Amino acid sequence: MVEHMKWWGWGQEGVSFHHEDKPGLAPFVLERVDLDLHGPGAPVPDFAKFSVPPSQAPGPLREALVAAVGAGHVVDDDLDRVVHAYGKSLRDLVRIRRGDFGRVPDLVVYPGTEQEVEAVLRAALDADAVVIPFGGGSNISGSLEAPRAETRPVLSVDMGRMNALLEVDETSQVARIQAGALGPHLEAQLNGRGWTLGHFPDSFKHSTLGGWIATRSSGMQSDRFGDIADITRAVRVVTPKGVVATRNVPSQSTGPSVREMVLGSEGRLGIITEATVQVHRIAEERVILAYFFPDYGSGLRAMHDIAASDASPSITRVSDANETAFTFATSKKSSGLSAMLSRGVKLYAQKRKGMDLSQMCLSFIGFEGSAAHVKRSRTLVGEIVAKHGGFCVGAGPGKLYDQKKFDTPYIRDFILDRGAIGDVSETSSTWATLETVHDNVVAAANRAFDQIGVKGFIFCHLSHSYHMGACQYFTFAYVASGRRDELEEYDIVKGAIQQAFIDNGATLSHHHAVGREHSRWWEQDVSPAGAAIVRTLLDGVDPGRNLNPGSITG
Repeated sequence: MVEHMKWWGWGQEGVSFHHEDKPGLAPFVLERVDLDLHGPGAPVPDFAKFSVPPSQAPGPLREALVAAVGAGHVVDDDLDRVVHAYGKSLRDLVRIRRGDFGRVPDLVVYPGTEQEVEAVLRAALDADAVVIPFGGGSNISGSLEAPRAETRPVLSVDMGRMNALLEVDETSQVARIQAGALGPHLEAQLNGRGWTLGHFPDSFKHSTLGGWIATRSSGMQSDRFGDIADITRAVRVVTPKGVVATRNVPSQSTGPSVREMVLGSEGRLGIITEATVQVHRIAEERVILAYFFPDYGSGLRAMHDIAASDASPSITRVSDANETAFTFATSKKSSGLSAMLSRGVKLYAQKRKGMDLSQMCLSFIGFEGSAAHVKRSRTLVGEIVAKHGGFCVGAGPGKLYDQKKFDTPYIRDFILDRGAIGDVSETSSTWATLETVHDNVVAAANRAFDQIGVKGFIFCHLSHSYHMGACQYFTFAYVASGRRDELEEYDIVKGAIQQAFIDNGATLSHHHAVGREHSRWWEQDVSPAGAAIVRTLLDGVDPGRNLNPGSITG
């Protein structure tokens, strides 16, 4: 009964993006990237027409796995194996639509306990098999695929059966949770006891606690609750050296942090089975307000001042002018009061505030906690926003954002079915460099669009604020030219953006991990000496390169 996404795309079967109720979107997309949304999309791929390489699992390995987890939890079904062959990166979606499945896992194994995970890993090592842990399958950095040239047996270890909330320590405000718990199931179990983890990445509905830890995930409310690295207090990991069990303590001075080594390890050190995580009581009050700023620079400076103030919002997000225009274009048809409000906001911004509507930037700021805390934070934020020329337009747009915050990835499938490439890259840098990073990344992307001869579009938002800086999340789209292989063109654009991160002092990824997609920039990011230390660690734990070989280090 483990839940999986569509084998060919994002999310649940029967759920997809459509634009008919968004009258401004089709003309906007046609103008910006020359894509006609009214044209027919490619049909859903017919799995029966594809040829899946047969399982190469040797009999003794299969028998050992059946002895470990039971016959019903060792699967060699073609569809299940293909579901576990890739994540959901743009590259993955293009290849899977072509029927290019890469090195398909030979078996998918579903352990139900930590002891079964130990038995699975022992059997795999004895057979010199490759082991790739699998959570929700939402990874977009190439962390779930086996090397194409791999000749050894390949196992995908799906943690979906290990999905329980084990314990809540209400005094210490922590919970023990199995690593295979999907975001909605995890929150439902905690909410039933009056608690929340507070971690809501874009992939929330289709990603797991173990996956978040393995990739150093961030959520939409990380300003208040922290990234998963802040939330995770202890881990249990099955490794070739035994079970790693770090202590559940608030802080310690015991040499290099083993917990930190596990965070972001992408399955290279072992299989995460459970974690102890910080939890919080469900807030008395929660509200997300929308604001407008004259331009992106004003919004960035306001976010800086908010981070430096006594206000403690749960969300700080500001879109640049391009993303703001896209957001307006995706709005549903308004009528009555809402249409009057929209016209009134634009009139107020233009006539009373002197804003250039083409440069105006939308911001969402969230507040959560006691009524008194929310009131004080809203007041402080309102003063800062006004100082930077912005104004508040209330909670209505914030409610809509909250309802639709997990739906954006469906758009990528929709445009891909119509010949367009859409993807994301995100980074973090200091407050002093944010605007420069933004401008130089946009310029690099536009040069790449020119290089491949397409009309492209790139936009950005600040999504997480910290004491010293913030994350900026870029989205880009263009119609494939047809003059080259579409993945070759994609590499040119994606590579230009990623290299611009590195060249401008930012990081290659803030929360999407390294995988294979970003491994070519990894050494530039962590330094050659730092890369040597990590390689030494990985080789020491896994000298046979049985654990997800190729991820992170290439």
